Amino acid sequence: MSIQPAKILKQSSHLVPGKLKITEHLFEVPLNHASAAAGTVRLFARSATKHTVPAAPPSTPPPSPPWLLYLQGGPGMECRSPQNYPFTNTFLDRGYQIIFLDQRGTGLSSPLSASTILQRAGDEPSNQAAYLKLFRADSIVRDCEAVRLALTEQQRAEEEEKRAVGKDEDWRKWSVLGQSFGGFCCVTYLSFFPKGLREVFIAGGLPPVEKTQGPDDVYKRLVNRVMKRNKAYYDKFPEDVQRVHSIVRYLQEGNIVTPSGGRLTARRFLENGLILGFHGCIEALHELVLKVALEIEEGVLTRKTLSSLDSAGPFDNNPIYAFLHEPIYCQGIAPKWSAKRIIQEHSEFSINEDLMEDAPIYFTGEMVFPEDFDDYDELSKIRGVAMQLAEDSDWPDLYNVEQLNQNEVPTYAAVYMDDMYVDFDLSSETASKIKGIKTLVTNRIYHDGIRSKEEEVLRNGLFSMRDDVID
Repeated sequence: MSIQPAKILKQSSHLVPGKLKITEHLFEVPLNHASAAAGTVRLFARSATKHTVPAAPPSTPPPSPPWLLYLQGGPGMECRSPQNYPFTNTFLDRGYQIIFLDQRGTGLSSPLSASTILQRAGDEPSNQAAYLKLFRADSIVRDCEAVRLALTEQQRAEEEEKRAVGKDEDWRKWSVLGQSFGGFCCVTYLSFFPKGLREVFIAGGLPPVEKTQGPDDVYKRLVNRVMKRNKAYYDKFPEDVQRVHSIVRYLQEGNIVTPSGGRLTARRFLENGLILGFHGCIEALHELVLKVALEIEEGVLTRKTLSSLDSAGPFDNNPIYAFLHEPIYCQGIAPKWSAKRIIQEHSEFSINEDLMEDAPIYFTGEMVFPEDFDDYDELSKIRGVAMQLAEDSDWPDLYNVEQLNQNEVPTYAAVYMDDMYVDFDLSSETASKIKGIKTLVTNRIYHDGIRSKEEEVLRNGLFSMRDDVID
């Protein structure tokens, strides 16, 4: 498929403390890159460069630094401002300029919500499903290619007299850094558009790539990681076993409505286990359980607590996470509510009334359940499309294993042995299929390592593999 350059709608710059120049970009790309008639979506991005004030202006402006694209985790999560990432200056100091792209449907890139889905796709679930299927990694990397072509063409026009354009096209390539789902997108990028890539950095995001590896294969493995983190939690805070029981009973007996209009059910509360795979998460979950349990002892949950529980999960504000979480693992396979089917095989996650009082009730992890489309107010408005997507097997390929076997793009990946979200064994299997990849394998870092352990992941990890050799 031939990708056309994105249309640059607007660019404006400003300075922020820390000697950073931030440029806000608006682009326009096709909704469906294979069919221009399907309409367009708007993409938003922020780029960061170093701001310096020389003693005297140079006679010739220096060439622009090479681009590095950052792809956020998710699916369905937007980027923060560049100054809020710990690695921004790390890359700027190494001579890059960084662009943080809100992937389509997130942040300010034609964001998806119940109202926008109804506005753009109508109220028929089949039309909504066809629309939402255009927001996976295959469409995201086509957007990236369109943006790359637009930015490098703009760069060529601005620096035509300074560069030997036409003699060496390598400067038109860019580097890509992907965290978590952003890493999944990187592997899709390597599969279909490797010629646009100079190098690829992946942090906690090597996906299963074989067509036969659907969400069931993923959840059968990851459920064991979730159980391990639950055990670590209850081992540290054994008093929370009874507290969680009391919370579950209270929520099962009452009809608790959240400030947004959703339902605070026992299962929804247990979804707070989503954070268990991050550094410092066990303490954070304990503080939440303690607060809720003590308020229940007083007979009522305060609005402050209800508000924090209401906003704890990503589903209302980032609905792509709910609609497309299991389909990110699908290539010709229907997800069929994989997570729910898999955890039903493990009694530790049961909330039945006959559960022994001294048996801990396990929190769930990165999982989406059909009940979420009843419990969350935003999701309930378009519940029908979720049911349709769960039974749909018409999901295009996300990876080209043959191309990965022949990969020539320098690729560096951090793989975490105790990752609760991206299975270590499946990641290792994928690494074996990407020719030339170099991997940092560690059991000292969790999934959010690029934020909480940036020096270990980047400076001593990915960059060390990039810059040094083993003799």
